[in-house]
Amino acid sequence: MSAEDRSSSQDASPPEIRKLVDLVARLRAPDGCPWDREQTIDDLRAYVVEEAHEVAAAISSGDRGELAGELGDLLFQIVFACRLGAEEGAFDLGAVIDRVHAKMVERHPHVFGAERLADADAVRRSWERAKLARKAAAPSSGAAPSLLDGVPASLPALVAAYRMTQKAAGVGFDWPDAASVAAKVREELGELEGALAGDGSPESVREELGDLLFAVANLARHLGADPEAALAACNQKFRRRLAAVEADLDREGRTLADATLAEMDALWDEAKRRERRRDPA
Repeated sequence: MSAEDRSSSQDASPPEIRKLVDLVARLRAPDGCPWDREQTIDDLRAYVVEEAHEVAAAISSGDRGELAGELGDLLFQIVFACRLGAEEGAFDLGAVIDRVHAKMVERHPHVFGAERLADADAVRRSWERAKLARKAAAPSSGAAPSLLDGVPASLPALVAAYRMTQKAAGVGFDWPDAASVAAKVREELGELEGALAGDGSPESVREELGDLLFAVANLARHLGADPEAALAACNQKFRRRLAAVEADLDREGRTLADATLAEMDALWDEAKRRERRRDPA
């Protein structure tokens, strides 16, 4: 069966999706793009990761036009991967959509079934318990199923910490409140300071630092904040303020390398004051 025949289930898709499916088919055609024709699913991994990060950056920027463009780039990679899957006889876009549709219906019994859940936390707990039950009922492939099987090892560490504690909380393994987690953060900071003050090895200092960061990610979850998004916003603020310092120095014909720490600190404080005057909130 040809790739065109295998993707026939996509013919009824909306015109916009069909347009993108046809574009990818044209790129992969014998007289299409030599570079696109050489790509394999394995080759797409880096591009999918890159595009997902660019989508996340666009969300953080608040620029909805930029977000629309980055979502389009990510969607292209998804449709391209589905085309390659169809050429292998493994799956196509229709199969991918059917699979996620079935999963989302199953994930929301409180919408599509008789179950009633009070709030978002109850939904999350129900979902985690249901996933564990499905894994336990599935034919064994060796190791016993784990609650954390769904957290990819490739996730950035801060995101992984957030998601793992989210999943643990879904089955009741959690601190009672944010104040308890804040106390844990202080405890971990104290242990890090102790390692730094004593004869702690680089390995022990790194371990204590990891414990502190994990506790902070857990605190962010209790505060209803995505720690990755919070840190991304802080990074943007640092970029913006350092750029202001550089601009102030440039007007004097100087660079950061020419300034003293005291001068840079003073310019940094001035950059903060200017920001506050522009945005009193």
